Amino acid sequence: MILVTKNNMTHYKQSLQINTSGKSLSRITSKVEEAVAKSGIKTGLCNLFLRHTSASLIIQENADPDVLTDLENFISKLVPEGAHYTHSTEGPDDMPAHIRSVLTHTSEQIPISNGKLVLGTWQGIYVWEHRQRSHSRELVIYISGE
Repeated sequence: MILVTKNNMTHYKQSLQINTSGKSLSRITSKVEEAVAKSGIKTGLCNLFLRHTSASLIIQENADPDVLTDLENFISKLVPEGAHYTHSTEGPDDMPAHIRSVLTHTSEQIPISNGKLVLGTWQGIYVWEHRQRSHSRELVIYISGE
């Protein structure tokens, strides 16, 4: 964790390890909210960056789990696993995971106001694991503001 203040602008950086359970959506909203609180920044911007190419970040529905199930089903149909990809060094789920990551995001930006993330009522932040097995994913949180 790093906190630097210069010219009335504060910059805060923190890395988190997110343990995923293969092919799933892990809600991380509260972990990001904790980082915003630790930063002490009241007005600014929270940048999230997932340092991986086979998992992604999304902001999505946080109330009805059927939305997440439907998203997982849709992307599985859109980008099926199988032996029909040239890249197969790490298994039949690796190349589809890369494609799914390209179609979603590995970074997000969320405004901060009054020391809190400016998310909609039904929005949550998720790490979307696209591989079959569990992984430890690194999330870099960079917050700047006043």
